[in-house]
Amino acid sequence: MVAVAHGSRDPRSAATVSALVARVRRARPELDVRLSFLDLNTPRLPDVLAAVAADGHREAVVVPLLLGSAFHARVDIPGTVAEANQQHPWLRVAVADVLGAHPVLTGAALRRLASVAGPLGDPDLGVLLAATGSTRPAANAAVHRLADGWARCHPWRGAVAAFATASPTVPEAIDTLRAAGAARIAVASWFLAPGLLPTRVARSARQVDPAIRIAAPLGDDPSIADVIAIRYRNAVAAPRLQHAS
Repeated sequence: MVAVAHGSRDPRSAATVSALVARVRRARPELDVRLSFLDLNTPRLPDVLAAVAADGHREAVVVPLLLGSAFHARVDIPGTVAEANQQHPWLRVAVADVLGAHPVLTGAALRRLASVAGPLGDPDLGVLLAATGSTRPAANAAVHRLADGWARCHPWRGAVAAFATASPTVPEAIDTLRAAGAARIAVASWFLAPGLLPTRVARSARQVDPAIRIAAPLGDDPSIADVIAIRYRNAVAAPRLQHAS
């Protein structure tokens, strides 16, 4: 298994995903579990795949540690895998699905939210679900669907998505929740690890309301390690190992 994270200039990000992958490694001692990054941290994905091939492995599964299916999942990772297939034709590589809005992950996000916002049955609460944002509308739509689902399942004044790099922004989402009558607002984090973008979200929210409650990213929650293992197993079972032509 080759887990691949985005990478960040914030050292807390690499430390968090390293701890998360270490959980997977402890849970699956029969697997050779390696961590890689797309950018900003090392080792990079091409180098790890080269090392996997050099160590004599014939098959590998790349598991994207990404919550959404945007450019990195749809272009960067498949492109890197295609290059690895050309360079190491004896190595067959499968790419697993992104972590996505798996119920286990959404449950972890709600637990993080409850830890700062208190009981989630408060009808005066408005929830802002903060995510990175993408130029791909379908990726942003997935976050909107998650927020809409939360709104239907809880007696809140509302739940809306907001993005660090797209619209609606955090201040825009706060305005929407206030217009809906929310007496207090809490920010749920749809980020895997601490980093520059979660920090930007928190700063933006506190500029509007210094007392706003902000949940931590998902982090190295044991349940997330379970989802990584699920994505790996599904990829192994699927007939989509990629071969060099």
